Amino acid sequence: MFEAYDLLKILLERIEQRNYDPMDLAGVENKLSVIAAGGTVELRSASTAAAVPAHAPEAVEAEEENPLENLTDEPPAHAEEKEPAVPQPGMMSPQPGGQPAMAKSVDSTIRVDVSRLDTLMNLVGELVLGRNRLSQISHQMNEQYDNVPISRELLETNSHIDFITTELQMAVMKTRMVPIAKVFNKIPRLIRELSKEMKKDMDLEIFGEETELDKSLIEELNDPLVHLIRNAADHGVESPDERVAKGKPARGKVIVRADHEGNHIVISIQDDGKGMDPDKLKRKAIEKGLLTEAEAAEMAVKDAYNLVFLPGFSMAQKVTNVSGRGVGMDVVRTNVQKLKGTIDIESEINVGSKFIIKLPLTLAIIQALLVEAGGEIYSIPLDSVVEVVRIQRSEVSTINKREVIRLRNMVLPLARIREVLGGRTNGEDSEWIYVVVIGLAEKRLGIVVDSMLGQREVVIKSLGEYLGSVRGIAGSTILGDGRVIMIVDVAEMMRLHSTRS
Repeated sequence: MFEAYDLLKILLERIEQRNYDPMDLAGVENKLSVIAAGGTVELRSASTAAAVPAHAPEAVEAEEENPLENLTDEPPAHAEEKEPAVPQPGMMSPQPGGQPAMAKSVDSTIRVDVSRLDTLMNLVGELVLGRNRLSQISHQMNEQYDNVPISRELLETNSHIDFITTELQMAVMKTRMVPIAKVFNKIPRLIRELSKEMKKDMDLEIFGEETELDKSLIEELNDPLVHLIRNAADHGVESPDERVAKGKPARGKVIVRADHEGNHIVISIQDDGKGMDPDKLKRKAIEKGLLTEAEAAEMAVKDAYNLVFLPGFSMAQKVTNVSGRGVGMDVVRTNVQKLKGTIDIESEINVGSKFIIKLPLTLAIIQALLVEAGGEIYSIPLDSVVEVVRIQRSEVSTINKREVIRLRNMVLPLARIREVLGGRTNGEDSEWIYVVVIGLAEKRLGIVVDSMLGQREVVIKSLGEYLGSVRGIAGSTILGDGRVIMIVDVAEMMRLHSTRS
């Protein structure tokens, strides 16, 4: 079946290339006939079948130099030897009356270069900025000239433009969406190959193939998923003998699922294998010099799971084609963070493990929380904001020279914008302060700000080649009044706070 499948791919590629030279399909057809009749055939590598296409038979004799001499009512003698022509979209087909007619099936899709969609998305981003500016002006005019009819008309027009802009933004985003099945369709064959290579029996269940994601994210998602599938097959699912000894079914199970969650897509890879032992992970990290005894003793279970993302960390006993080289999981985390996403791990010993990837639907336009700190306005991506609390300054405590507060049953570390990103001192005289709690996977950090300015839809703009990459800053955006403000990079912010002495 793989041989036939690979041959079909070759034929489709030839059709796309307008290559209609005949191919000898008799060998594959005979094998399929034998299989359909219940017989068996000699197996050979599918990759070999794909790499070595059948040779075409000898070419038919060339036509005469003047093709008009063959225009007779009777077909030429060698007509039966030629391959039938493949109809093309929009081809004219003859009718009984001799009059040609357009083919009934009309292609309803059109190919568009991705660069054009990127340009369209940038223009929509500029339109959103203009809408925000118009909205601010119209509201200011309405406040100053409340009883003037033209002010009310401006407000109504702004409301209509706001609605149209939002609809246009969603329509452009949808044109860039492709089903995640494009990535998921490669997983069944990968699981079969891993099952044979590692002599394990595994079933695969896939859910949410129709879930759509931005094309730019789809292209970057393939490598992380392959690494996670390999990890589940090698380190997760046990051998049939081990599973039977533990009272489990001999066949393991790998479940891949994709779902929408608000403005995000959540992809999970779950297995019903041995699970992850935090103590074993800590011991392995100590052996490799990635962790000290003191750090291991204080490490929480969630942090122990995250050790698998460290470069050079591997639980494999020996190096194989699948694992043991100490690369893979750190690549997964790097790729996910590059896509402004998060990855989390849930595991239970002898029950299984679950890796959860959370990605934004698009990287261009986001919902953000605007805050003021030290006289500057910053934008914090709303998907990373867990909650906002208002506390008295007296509730702030110090542990190991670091500020913390007690938030319900959790000790929350605090960070100040001026300490992490630089800038002027926050307002120190006010009795009350605001704390924006941001989260990345299981980690939490409280950012101390002076005031809250509300929620806005912002367009992410790069800082350009001159500024390059600024630590803790993901990009910039333009407010309705024309001011340029910085967008906080939550992952980098948490990293800078944790490494600050």
